[in-house]
Order: sequence, then structure tokens, then C-alpha cells
Amino acid sequence: MTDPAPKPTLPAPGRVCTPDPRPGRTREPHILVAPEDDDELQQVYAWLMPSPVERAFTRAVDDAIKYVLDGSRTGRFDLMSPDVDSDERASVGTKLQYRILNELKLVKEPPLDTTILGIPVELKATVRSNWMIPTEGQCEICLLVQVDAARARYRAFLMRTHRAWLRDGANKDGKRGVMSAALAAFALPVLDWTPLPPEPLKRLTRPQLDIVFAPRVGQTERLTALFGYLPDIVVPRSSIETVCAGNRDPMRRARQAKPLVAERHGLTLLCGTWREDLELAASRGFDISGDAWVALTPEALERPGMA
Repeated sequence: MTDPAPKPTLPAPGRVCTPDPRPGRTREPHILVAPEDDDELQQVYAWLMPSPVERAFTRAVDDAIKYVLDGSRTGRFDLMSPDVDSDERASVGTKLQYRILNELKLVKEPPLDTTILGIPVELKATVRSNWMIPTEGQCEICLLVQVDAARARYRAFLMRTHRAWLRDGANKDGKRGVMSAALAAFALPVLDWTPLPPEPLKRLTRPQLDIVFAPRVGQTERLTALFGYLPDIVVPRSSIETVCAGNRDPMRRARQAKPLVAERHGLTLLCGTWREDLELAASRGFDISGDAWVALTPEALERPGMA
């Protein structure tokens, strides 16, 4: 039995880094600098971290996923579903770049994706296990976001993606992945694994989904079933629109389900667009702002703030 080939040694600060050639631009060899000694990297990191990055990034990732799923037209709610092809899944990364720019109030501008404090920054997002860094992003500051759709979470790093810290194998476009050892050693953490907003439709069993998405059954009937299956669970507007995909005025149908939910399931259905309902839900520990809904059990109604 032969010994496995030894892994290449990770180039350390002080070593020479030689970027891949890029048409129209001279790429000079340079000395690798540790993150703590990289003034530009530290400036961008200092600008980024005082901002409410978790709220901004969570909203950006959630919006990008929902944009690709297009639930109100397709009825899809799970990025890992066989109904979502690999190209669509990969497009989340592209959509996410623009949503992050919007959330951080940055503009799209050359020479990379944006600038922070006048420093060029590349934005790379992936739903796979690694980021593919283009030649123009080599040895530049990159904001790296990774989405784990299967576990409904994401994480983010800030890193100067030196060519020496990228993998040797390139794809047909010359893009290279980040070496895992380099990520661990030389990337600054922005957010560790952070949960995404839950999608309550994922809680339903296959038989329940068949009823909630039953063809040729009215929206009100299907929404009544939905709320009955999800007591004391906040259901966002997007989930209701997904259940009613392709139909008009799903919120009106949800309102019409109120008495049916009470009669059939013994639940009190509350809507976030109504102040009285919003305040009642909040007093019981449920946030239904943003047009969300919740069907409360009698027990939840009797235990203020305990949900």
C-alpha cells in the first residue's frame, strides 16, 4: 500500500504570490501579507462589522432564495426540491450579490463589484461548498457568503483572496476555489453559521402538502387546512402566496378563512395587517409584522408572552 500524496504546504505571509495573467492588466508578483497587517482589509472589516450585518445579510439571503423560487407563481418553497434545477439554485449567488449591495447601501461600481471607503471589493456568494474566484478577484478583498440551503443557514467571511491561497485547478473560465486551509487561517469571520427565517411549509407532511396544494380546490379551503396543520406557527405572507400560487388576492382568501379555522380547528387566526391582531399576537410572544399570520391555540392565548 502506497502512502497518499502529501498535501501542498499553505503559503504563509512573507512568501511571494504570483497572480494569474489577466488580459489588459499587468499582474505583478507581490509579498503575502497577514490579515492583521493588511491595512485595506482591516479598514473594510472595521466599516462592515459595526453595521447590523446579521439582519441585513439574513434579509438579503432570504430575499434571493425567494426570488429564485418565485413561489407566488410556481408554488415552490424549498430550494433543494427536485423542482428546482441546478442552474436556478446556482443563480441564488448572483441575485444575492445585488441584494447585499442594497442592504449595505453600496453601489455597483468598478473595478470590482463595489467600493468601501474607496477600496475595491469583490462580492462572491455560493450555494455550493466553495466560492469560484475570477481572475479579476485574485489578490483582492472579497466578501464571501455561503448559503447552506439544505440546513437553512448561511455564513460570511472577508478575505483577500490571494492566488497563492486559491486551488490549483481552475474551471474553463479561469476561476479558482478557495483553499479550505487558507479560509481557516486567513479569512476574517463576518458571520458564523446563521439560521435563515423558517419556511413553515417545510413542516408539512406529504399527505398534508397534497391537501394544502390540492388542484381544483378553493384557496380558502386550502388555507383553512394550512392553518389547522400549523397551530402556533407564524406563517409569513410569502408562504400564503405560495400556497395560492397563480391565484388572485390570496390575502382576502386568508381573511375569509378566519371563521372556518375557528370552527373546524378551534384556533384564533390573527393577521399582522390588523393592529388589534398584531398587538394581541405580540402580547403572546408572536411577531406577525409584515403581513404574517398565526393561528393560536387556546393554550397560547391563555399564556401571554410564553410562546
